[in-house]
Amino acid sequence: MRIAVTYEDGQVFQHFGHTRQMKLYDVEDKKIIREQVVDTLGSGHGALAGFLRGQQVQVLICGGIGAGARAALTEAGIQLYGGVSGQADDAVQAFLSGTLVYNADVQCSHHHSHEGHGEQCQGHCHEDKHSCAGNGGCGA
Repeated sequence: MRIAVTYEDGQVFQHFGHTRQMKLYDVEDKKIIREQVVDTLGSGHGALAGFLRGQQVQVLICGGIGAGARAALTEAGIQLYGGVSGQADDAVQAFLSGTLVYNADVQCSHHHSHEGHGEQCQGHCHEDKHSCAGNGGCGA
C-alpha cells in the first residue's frame, strides 16, 4: 500500500490544492518500509489527483480539501482521510493502528460552484485561504 500525506516542515499541510510536497509511505504488513518526500510538480486539485494516481497512491491523508478535490480523488480511486493536523509521520502511524482522527465530511466553506456549470470556482475565491479556520483548512 502507498499512503500520501500533504506535507510541509514535517506537518500535515492544510491546503490540499496548494501543497508543494507530499510525503509518500510504502507500507507492508502495517509497517512503513520506505518513505520519501516528493515535489508535486503542479497545483490545483485536478493536477494533484493525477499526480497521486501516477505515484500509485491508494490513501491520502490531508488537512482541508474542497469538493472539487474530493471528487477528483474519488474518480482516481484514492481513499481520503481529511481534516487531519499535526505531524505527518504520527498521522500515518495512527492510520496504520486504526486510531487516526479525521473528518470524513471535511469541507472548505468558501468554495462554491458556478451556477449552471457545477465546476469549482477559479481565481479570486481561493485567495482567502484562512477563511476555513475550524473546518480543517482549504483545499482547492
